[in-house]
Amino acid sequence: MTDAILNATGVTMRFGGLTALNDVSFSLTEGEVIGLIGPNGAGKTTLFNCLTGLYSPTAGEVALRGKQLPEDPAKVTELGVARTFQNIRLFPSMTAEENVLVGRHCRMKQSPFSSLLHGPGFRRSEAEALTRSAELLEFVGLTRFSDELARNLPYGDQRRLEIARALATDPSVLLLDEPTAGMNAQETEATRRLILSIRELGVSVVVIEHDTKFIFTLCDRVLVLVQGELLVEGTPDEVRGDPRVVEAYLGAPPEEVEAQIHAGEQTP
Repeated sequence: MTDAILNATGVTMRFGGLTALNDVSFSLTEGEVIGLIGPNGAGKTTLFNCLTGLYSPTAGEVALRGKQLPEDPAKVTELGVARTFQNIRLFPSMTAEENVLVGRHCRMKQSPFSSLLHGPGFRRSEAEALTRSAELLEFVGLTRFSDELARNLPYGDQRRLEIARALATDPSVLLLDEPTAGMNAQETEATRRLILSIRELGVSVVVIEHDTKFIFTLCDRVLVLVQGELLVEGTPDEVRGDPRVVEAYLGAPPEEVEAQIHAGEQTP
């Protein structure tokens, strides 16, 4: 393992009298893929919102390469943290290429004067953005849909397009919120391979998923959130075999679950 690129320290998030996150700490190292799992309402998406500046934590801090991240999503993206959302947030009336170009906007640097007059700097920046968008559409397997409106793409392809748009910001950290939700087995496996390819680009990844089989075959480490607290952290094998994880998902201690199963098997 190399040095940590992202550190969350004591992150706590309260909404009035409700504590959605309580003293959550973890680190993400260079080139690592971490899985974030837990029952519904565990605080997984809330944690993503704190990591990306969408929420300002009640306590604790988030740092990228040792520097505290600002409480501004646009600035967090510029610094190198990108995300996708649980519910797809594409621009439905824009083409696939245009959606990726939106993500590229934060890397297009030219003066207002050059933009107004479409000067050489503006034209170079536009050409670079178009080239990069084409590369990313090819990377996620959507070249054939480049000129297609986002709303007309199949569901799984919309998910991949959202990943391409996030990658257009040139992130060093990518947060994926349920990237395989609603997908069939083939699409899920294609997404797993895509995430591994993203890691090969040098991007560190955190993935929220309810599909634990997907998480355990993809990730280097797995974090389990339960009622806003970090319950277990470890390798997929360590987490899969931890009785506290079984209890969190099934709502009863493992020995009780086993007893119920045996009782059911003995029922005529």
